[in-house]
Amino acid sequence: MDVLDLSFSLKDLGIEYGTLLMFVLLIILLLTGIPLAYVTLLVALIFALGWFGPQSVPLITSRVYSFVSSFVFVSVPMFVLMAAILDRSGIARDLFDAIRLMGGRLRGGIAVQTIFVAVILATMSGIIGGEIVLLGLIALPQMLRLGYDRKLSIGVVCAGGALGTMIPPSIVLIMYGLTANVSIGDLFTAAFVPGLMLALFYVAYVLIRAHLNPALAPIPEKEQVPRQEKIRLLKGLILPIMVVVFVLGSIYGGIASVTEASAVGVLGVVLSTLLRGEFSWQLMKDSALQTLATCGMIVWIGIGATALVGVFNLMGGIKFVSALITGISDSPMIILLFMMLLLFILGMFLDWVGIALLTMPIFVPIIVQLGYDPVWFGVLFCMNMQMSFLTPPFGPAAFYLKSVAPSDISLGEIFVALLPFIGLQMLALGMLILFPGITGR
Repeated sequence: MDVLDLSFSLKDLGIEYGTLLMFVLLIILLLTGIPLAYVTLLVALIFALGWFGPQSVPLITSRVYSFVSSFVFVSVPMFVLMAAILDRSGIARDLFDAIRLMGGRLRGGIAVQTIFVAVILATMSGIIGGEIVLLGLIALPQMLRLGYDRKLSIGVVCAGGALGTMIPPSIVLIMYGLTANVSIGDLFTAAFVPGLMLALFYVAYVLIRAHLNPALAPIPEKEQVPRQEKIRLLKGLILPIMVVVFVLGSIYGGIASVTEASAVGVLGVVLSTLLRGEFSWQLMKDSALQTLATCGMIVWIGIGATALVGVFNLMGGIKFVSALITGISDSPMIILLFMMLLLFILGMFLDWVGIALLTMPIFVPIIVQLGYDPVWFGVLFCMNMQMSFLTPPFGPAAFYLKSVAPSDISLGEIFVALLPFIGLQMLALGMLILFPGITGR
């Protein structure tokens, strides 16, 4: 069968069956283990040739170019590089030890301090995997050594490490801003309080559990730390806090764009390693290679998803799906909740980058049509993606922790430990839906 015949046979299906065929093809190819980036690109090519013929291929390349040529996209590798350097320096370890000194002998204090360290690390880099691995190496052994409940300790590390999804400079917020065409600065401003609110939910949960059942979080013995060590550790707080102030302060103060602030952040972290005597060319080389691998994955998923959405849009599929979703109910709130449910289900199986690039071109116009603020919806999306990092069967947070956790901690135990924290994330999402003013919008 030649290409012309194929194009007629696919187009004759109509948009309804064409959409169904596209969805089934995506699922089948993903089940074979082919990466999402290649699956979306392959399906886009099949439908472009089969629906429109060879003349449609330049349209795909033009959409891909518009995605990768965005100036704001430069900030993504910068923030990834920040996280990679943090992974290889002792900044996070000293940060944890310094906050532990300030925490005193509070019941559940080590878990609370872990969450505070997670918040600071999130404001420094916005990358999730690195934070969970760092906390898994630093905080988890400490809590287990002190007799903390294993499930509570595991949940705190995974949920705390995933806060980078919400707290600026979150890569998830940047990708949403790119796909939804909204101000990333506005997104950062709107997401900051909800991110802190979620962190406080975790803190409250830990303190309440520890109060109701003291055996879950024993009070540690008082440690005698030499004065010089205390001064050294407290000095270690200065550099990370300065990086946070310069990065977020320059964005919120209108001094620098997100892209410019990301470069300032990299410079700040590099200077920190220099002042601490940890800088080496090997550290920079390893960090650069990790950045290339991470950003390569994001770019390839972006290319595939952008191509697929472009072809689907040309087929009339976005209008078709939009009509289906808006036809569910006359109530905008019901439609919004249905979108949240779809995102939650997709989050159980797909990477957040793919979800953002595949769904936002469809969802955001509907949200605007319903009269909702797309910036507020972006915060809801990121809160939903928080859950995707923890939910089985493919919650990345569990796999990140498993890679560094003691061998007797199983993947099943990790997922069970995450259930209460998924509940807290759902509570936070519900609060944002009921009280949009939390985002300042």
